[in-house]
Amino acid sequence: MDVLGVVEDVTHEGIIIVIGDVTPEYGNIVYDSKQKRIGSVKRIFGPVDGPYISVAPSDKNVLKNITGKKVYFEKGAQYGKNKRRNG
Repeated sequence: MDVLGVVEDVTHEGIIIVIGDVTPEYGNIVYDSKQKRIGSVKRIFGPVDGPYISVAPSDKNVLKNITGKKVYFEKGAQYGKNKRRNG
């Protein structure tokens, strides 16, 4: 697993905002330091050298005390209709 960044804030809608160290792919799974699944990458925005990443949580219980913590992601192949194709 690679470091995604540090959680900056949680919005009123329950979306986790991360200041990223790297730019992940849409749909990558995001984990905490205990390798527990937090959610998945939904949107990437902001500057290229320090992007903001919105993470849709898989469970609302993960939102407690997550601000300021490092989160991680695992690179993997995407399957389904959002899969990128070379060609």
